[in-house]
Amino acid sequence: MTMATYEDFTIDQGADLALQIELVNPDGSKKDLTGYSASAKMKKTYRSIESIDFTAVIPEPSLEGIVTLSLSNLITDGLSTRGRYVYDVEISFIDEDGHTIIERILEGKIKVNPSVTR
Repeated sequence: MTMATYEDFTIDQGADLALQIELVNPDGSKKDLTGYSASAKMKKTYRSIESIDFTAVIPEPSLEGIVTLSLSNLITDGLSTRGRYVYDVEISFIDEDGHTIIERILEGKIKVNPSVTR
């Protein structure tokens, strides 16, 4: 396993958000995500109890190594424009022994751009 990639990005308050993550193996080939699931959350701080769940999907064909994250405009409209959020994205699968293996693939900070038209 490798360490998660660090990436900061900006969300526009009140707008729909869709992000596509393309995963590749160390040799440059697309990561086969067959049998994997994905999840992603954002919080005001790492210790915050409340979190916002992204819709995280591995679209077919899963052989393409793509994870898609999204938030609706209703969710982004409720985001505070004060400060930043932290987030991470994980993929997981169940190995042959029945253990869930989790890999963090992306993490960073999110800035929210305020909206005038709300």
